[in-house]
Amino acid sequence: MKSWFKSGAPWVWLNGGAVAICMLMVIGLLGLIAVRGFGHFWPAAIAEVEITEQDGSRRVVLGEKVRSQIIPAAVAKDAGYFVPDDLELMTRWLFKQGNRDQTGRDFIWETEVGMADFTYPENAYSIERREWGNFYGYPVKLTVDGQAMTAEESGFWEALQASVERSIVLHDDIKAIERRRIGRINTDIEALRLDQRRLDLSNPTASVREAEEARINQRSLELNAEYAELREELDKLYVSTNRDVLTMRMASGDEVDLSLATVVRVTAPNAMSLPSKLGHYMTMLGEFLTEDPREANTEGGIFPAIFGTITMVFVMTIIVTPFGIFAAIYLREYAKQGTMTRIIRISVYNLAGVPSIVYGVFGLGFFVYFLGGNIDRMFYEASLPAPTFGTPGLFWASLTLALLTLPIVIVSTEEGLARIPSTIRQGSLALGATKSETLWKVIVPLATPAMMTGMILAIARAAGEVAPLMLVGVVKLAPTLPIDGIAPFIHLERKIMHLGFHIYDVGFQSPNVEAARPLVYATALILVMLIVILNLAAISIRNHLRERYRSASD
Repeated sequence: MKSWFKSGAPWVWLNGGAVAICMLMVIGLLGLIAVRGFGHFWPAAIAEVEITEQDGSRRVVLGEKVRSQIIPAAVAKDAGYFVPDDLELMTRWLFKQGNRDQTGRDFIWETEVGMADFTYPENAYSIERREWGNFYGYPVKLTVDGQAMTAEESGFWEALQASVERSIVLHDDIKAIERRRIGRINTDIEALRLDQRRLDLSNPTASVREAEEARINQRSLELNAEYAELREELDKLYVSTNRDVLTMRMASGDEVDLSLATVVRVTAPNAMSLPSKLGHYMTMLGEFLTEDPREANTEGGIFPAIFGTITMVFVMTIIVTPFGIFAAIYLREYAKQGTMTRIIRISVYNLAGVPSIVYGVFGLGFFVYFLGGNIDRMFYEASLPAPTFGTPGLFWASLTLALLTLPIVIVSTEEGLARIPSTIRQGSLALGATKSETLWKVIVPLATPAMMTGMILAIARAAGEVAPLMLVGVVKLAPTLPIDGIAPFIHLERKIMHLGFHIYDVGFQSPNVEAARPLVYATALILVMLIVILNLAAISIRNHLRERYRSASD
């Protein structure tokens, strides 16, 4: 046994076991997030159950069964539930009953006391709406342009789906007009206002002022006329969207008229086949990745957050890479190795341990208020007092993260330069190359894999940060993307959404906790997958460079 310990085999097995346990924990965590997050998009069955109250009255609950919970009878009694004296433990169910505009809440707890068996009626509909969450009930009739069609008539389901598709097309047309065409007009009108403001500030000659004001007035008339045409077109579309009405009966027996203008889709989950459910699942997952959020970020998709995260990481990488690499090259290859250089290195190492929120405070005070404010006063005076760069935005968020990850890139690059054998430098110099040629044509290419390692670590660190971004450019909901079709096409001054902040907002700031819970898991998994994809791309580039220069380093 003593010789076995001296051989080192126990420590090898111990390390192997620790690595295996860590891998199992990571896989288990990702599996838990995937099941609870992506399971949300599977069409859940609609359950109906009759509950007999203590006084003998009966009521019906209709909705999705979310989960069950076993609680002590004393706890249930304290919560106001009726509990028989002979019960010590009881089960309660959480239902997603929807119909928040009618009942006041989406979710409700019901105990098993007085509860009959669950049934799953095939004619129960789940209606996803743009406002007030889901609606659950039974169809009564469909009214299209004044013509009613009852749910018992043949072809009702097909007519309903056609009406929903028509409403979605109209909604997309309205959205395109409001966001793109009217948005472009608003941008042009704002540009004209700034032109007028610049004209007033510059105090030109009378002839120049007269010609410029004539141009501004003429262009304003053209834009107003174009806006009037679009407004008329919008009014017609809004009238068309209110043409179709679906009448639904709730579990209580009350009938409610739903305008299909607010409906995203209508499904009958209890009547769906497995292929239909798979198709519905893929559609929901695709919309989650490509659509904008709704209902205080508890419904819809997360595309703006994905786009904002990727854009911010790319801008941060473009900023931090040259600064970090040049600083490391100077410290390793050119700076005189003395006390001052050691102090600089210690400072760089210490910067890596500074809390990220401190970088956020610094970015807000220096980048946003000082640099941004001065930029506005020098180049955007006509826009004042409304700030252009003197407010949190994409550029300042990227610059703050670049400052946060700069020590990582510097240290990784220095380590890579230090690992290059001195014989390679001596051989290059012996062949007649200058120090500069040796550095940039021999040493730096060989150290490129280490530089890529620093970039990989920087990307992973930046993509997961939240605290500093809350101060320097990330918001709950950004109305526009930082890259669009309006000149100059890349808008570094705009605020962005971010997956990390989206998780924080949905998980801790949402008024509807139960509705937000699965979206927190799903968004967290998307963030992890995005970081993995970015890292894999950087790792593949690093491995390519490593293979390219392997023979030279040997």
